[in-house]
Amino acid sequence: MPQEPDSISHEVTVRLSPSESFRLFTRGFGSWWPSEYTWSGNVLESIAMEPFEGGHCTEEGPHGFRCDWGRVLVWTPPQRLVLTWQIGPHREPQPDPEKASTVEVLFRSEDAGATRLLLTHRDFRRHGKGASRYRKALAGEAGWAWILARYEEAAHA
Repeated sequence: MPQEPDSISHEVTVRLSPSESFRLFTRGFGSWWPSEYTWSGNVLESIAMEPFEGGHCTEEGPHGFRCDWGRVLVWTPPQRLVLTWQIGPHREPQPDPEKASTVEVLFRSEDAGATRLLLTHRDFRRHGKGASRYRKALAGEAGWAWILARYEEAAHA
């Protein structure tokens, strides 16, 4: 019996240099990340990642609400970014990094000053029960495809 895949991949091409693309994805994260993919929703005050290995990926909402949703594992501008994804299958915070999946983003130079962004979300099995459904949801149209469409919109604005 074949084993179910444990990763998903998506890619987009934007009309930015790799440095600009990396900067928008990381330092400009709050300008394009959809609030629908946060705990705070439409009252989100900020979402960001600290620009170094070991940095926190954090959301801030009203009344001092703060939630760390990941950690920066690899920070290699402008080529590569790797994060823990510490959000469980039921959208609950997952403080244990051993139960987190991993998101890797590669930024590849293309012709005419464009960059191809390749995103791989792997290690879904670490999420335990519900991991398969979670992977399928993030692989669907309302998952990474939709999230990266927001990134493309910001890059081309």
